[in-house]
Amino acid sequence: MNLGIYLTRSARHWPEHPALVCGDRTWSYARLEERADRLAAALVARGIGPDDAVASLAWNRGELVEVEFALYKAGVVRVPVNARLGRGEIEHILRDAPVRALVFDEAHREDALAAVAAAGTGCLPVALDPAPGDDRTLSYDDLLAEGDTGPVAVDVEEDTPAVLNFTSGSTGALKAAVQTVGNRLANMRKTLMNDESRPRPDTRYLACGPITHATGMVLLAGVFGGSTTHVLPAWSAEAFLETVERERITATFLVPAMLNAVLAHPGAAARDLSSLRSVRIGGAPVSPQRLRDAVALFGPVVAQGYGLAETTSVVAGLSSADIARAVTDDPELLGSCGRAAYDTEIRVVDERGRALPPREVGEIVVRGPDCVSRYWRAPELSARTFRDGWVHTGDLAWMREDGYLFLVDRKKDMIISGGFNIYSTEVETVLYEHPAVREVCVIGVPDDRWGEAVKAVVVTRPDTEVTAEEITDFCAARLDRFKKPRSVDFVPALPHNRNGKLDRRAVREPYWAHTDRRVH
Repeated sequence: MNLGIYLTRSARHWPEHPALVCGDRTWSYARLEERADRLAAALVARGIGPDDAVASLAWNRGELVEVEFALYKAGVVRVPVNARLGRGEIEHILRDAPVRALVFDEAHREDALAAVAAAGTGCLPVALDPAPGDDRTLSYDDLLAEGDTGPVAVDVEEDTPAVLNFTSGSTGALKAAVQTVGNRLANMRKTLMNDESRPRPDTRYLACGPITHATGMVLLAGVFGGSTTHVLPAWSAEAFLETVERERITATFLVPAMLNAVLAHPGAAARDLSSLRSVRIGGAPVSPQRLRDAVALFGPVVAQGYGLAETTSVVAGLSSADIARAVTDDPELLGSCGRAAYDTEIRVVDERGRALPPREVGEIVVRGPDCVSRYWRAPELSARTFRDGWVHTGDLAWMREDGYLFLVDRKKDMIISGGFNIYSTEVETVLYEHPAVREVCVIGVPDDRWGEAVKAVVVTRPDTEVTAEEITDFCAARLDRFKKPRSVDFVPALPHNRNGKLDRRAVREPYWAHTDRRVH
């Protein structure tokens, strides 16, 4: 088995069709195939094979796609390093994984070289942007020149690791989900089975976020379908809107923070976004009001998905048809992240792993061919997360009678006040309906009487004024009394983590920093 064969096939079917666009550069399928083959051949010639890994550390650029497919072809494990990681975390990854080479860009040169030296593992530093006279690194183009032309396809088993997906998740500690060749193949099948977003030769997909992570999960399926991937070198709402309009983009993926930025852009409504056929939202919960706003801007093409690094791809999806129906006839459905996608099984279970009846809150567990079965070199954590064939997500939810899943919180983010369980996302959903609220994070803070008290940390829209009392009164009219915020702080911006998700831990930390008892 070799995942690189799908690029080889597409290069044969559509040799001159654009496979990849980044900035002012375009790769045809034939060119992408030729360069990926050269890199794969060079790695094989250097003795790098299926038991080894190659890491990449760079902001979005076309060469990252070349690297991905070269590693598939060579049967080498891919280690995508988040471009926002610090030097110590990069060093940790190089020590933890069997990384034989690190491909990096100019922006990460010093961190990359320092981490390679500190790790002391003999990792080969490969510079995408070689510095004149630098004898510490190998030029990426020189490495390509070492490889012969001709298809490369090293056979591996489906349970062979394909990607070590390092993520901190909600714990803060880096861990790597071991995504196998079979997991990646299942992810590709699932994407191709989706009628709304199936890649075709006329598909022009805009990769807005880091293509090393969730944004790039559709690259393999896109190549299979002969589509064109446009890689946005750096995210901004203006760049997104301009690119969609100029390139007639048909499909894209946004995390909620990106969606908020686009919706808040003063020129968004004036742009011609009519080419879009699929706008998928994922990576974090999105409020019903923001979904309504997205449909108003993009049209009835908005869909939502739920997945994790541990599931390789989306395991539940709310289709654009679901969202359109929810806007007109089923408002409760706007709070759902969808139903189980294709060959995925989803259950909501209690603390003993027993399936719960509809509308009772418990933990989401999932299983399917795209779900991983272990973390890299972390047996104890693996034993807690992967049990009896199920991935225990740590996410709390309830399921409707017709199978729609409603995410309510992370286990660790649930607020317990006076003995009552309060889900931050439920309060945030209400606050997003307030016309002055641009972004909000609801947390529990220390309270001598109740243990924890609900606090809303709010970013307001430009040119609006609202008081804390108005915010709490707004919630009191729509929520049970014990759920309304007892205090409101206004801030100019909220912190987000390296993947663009709201960083609740960073918001919460200052309020708990000087207490002896830490609830979370």
